[in-house]
Amino acid sequence: MLFSRYATPLALLLGLGLAAFAIADQMTADRRSAHERAVIARSDELTARAMAPGSALACLDAAPGDATETACEAAVFGSPQATAAAVAYIGARMALLADAKDMPALAPRLATTRRAIELDRFGIAAQVLSQRDGCSAAQCTGFALVTDSSMLRSNLKARTFDQYVSRHAVAWNGPAQPAPDKPVASAQPPAAPAPQAAAPAAEPRQVSSKYDFPSAASIPAVSIMNSEPPLAKEAADARQAAAAQGAALGDRAPPAPPERTPVPPRRPQVPNEPQ
Repeated sequence: MLFSRYATPLALLLGLGLAAFAIADQMTADRRSAHERAVIARSDELTARAMAPGSALACLDAAPGDATETACEAAVFGSPQATAAAVAYIGARMALLADAKDMPALAPRLATTRRAIELDRFGIAAQVLSQRDGCSAAQCTGFALVTDSSMLRSNLKARTFDQYVSRHAVAWNGPAQPAPDKPVASAQPPAAPAPQAAAPAAEPRQVSSKYDFPSAASIPAVSIMNSEPPLAKEAADARQAAAAQGAALGDRAPPAPPERTPVPPRRPQVPNEPQ
């Protein structure tokens, strides 16, 4: 009787406890799932940054080999900005590994990132551990992020990153090359060349005073539009006499000479001046 009296409340409490535990476990699973999705999104974002055109960050994710080693070094340390971007990128990759440390389901997805940190090309990962976590070659909590930490220890001891920076800092601090001058287009058209001055006219030669030339008024004007001037009196008399003789002789008379057109008086010729 007593057992049945308290059985119902105990069963109710037990059911509430189980429900609360299930809810808490579901909430924990949801938080873990959300955290995993956030890590995956960060990984994809970093990969997209590395694969962007013209980005040198892809050199830090893979091992292209000796054939491209020199080109990758020139790209990563080509300028202070490129080197700072490389350090920030490796730091973000290492933070991603730290956040995914308790997520075994993400281990295959982050295997490439872990391998890149183990290789530690150019000593950038060792530089991040030294500056951010205060690590040394003897002791560092960041060694737990990778399977093999021998390269990280070696780069921390040799300060490999500082050697690369010293090698390329000479080019960073060198004088900037001046840009070639470009011709400036003029808004106005080129001026036309100035016309050449006309050559002075030759001065007229002076004629000796011993020559006397007729004036223009003394020379009669001649025009083809005017009618024929009248014949001279002698020419008219000769013509009338010839006509009378022809009438007397009839048909046997020789033909009258052709009429000659009077010619206007010619302008007197000027003899050449002696030299």
